[in-house]
Amino acid sequence: MPQLFRPASNTIAKGSIAVVVLLLGGTLAVGYITDRGSWMTFVQVAPEQPIPFSHKHHVKDDGIDCRYCHTSVETSHYAGLPPTETCMTCHSQIWANATLTQPIRDSWATGRSIDWTRVHDLPDFVYFDHSIHVNKGIGCSTCHGHVDEMPLTYRVNTLYMNWCVNCHREPYKYIRPRSEVFNIDYEYPANQEVLGRRLMAEYKVKDARTLTDCFTCHR
Repeated sequence: MPQLFRPASNTIAKGSIAVVVLLLGGTLAVGYITDRGSWMTFVQVAPEQPIPFSHKHHVKDDGIDCRYCHTSVETSHYAGLPPTETCMTCHSQIWANATLTQPIRDSWATGRSIDWTRVHDLPDFVYFDHSIHVNKGIGCSTCHGHVDEMPLTYRVNTLYMNWCVNCHREPYKYIRPRSEVFNIDYEYPANQEVLGRRLMAEYKVKDARTLTDCFTCHR
């Protein structure tokens, strides 16, 4: 009976299988990298705004506290954006005729709010409460990074579910004293686990099982 396959057939078959496996692995790797990259997550991508507002200038250079503009961050699920009146408190006197601040004056004259582009925009099916995080000792910079170094505001975290869940599984790693919540330069101490667990008890933070329950964020 004549030989049906050439002697090299086994080598070709093994090589083909290896190529297929590598292609599948590569496709998965590319998909994962793309899903975690800035093209999908917008991490470190500053969206265009009607005014190129600089947190670096206002926070670091001028020393303005977060709560001056984000007035509801301690009491509401929404941090809040400053009304035009807040901007005009300074800009009716400072840069009062600058082209850069013209949209502020237009807003003040017409009564129409400035149409800011949200940087941290969660899906509608996610429930997030700023006030509960602030009052449980989670600092602004934990989620928003060093905004005092941002000439234009951008995300420093993906806002993906696994990012949130990682914190909810081990909240003691991220809790700080309430007095330090708005301190952007706060550094976690060497005994953070001991401090964090003590603050969890003091602030009545729920256990990891409750914090990772689906209902906590999806209501």
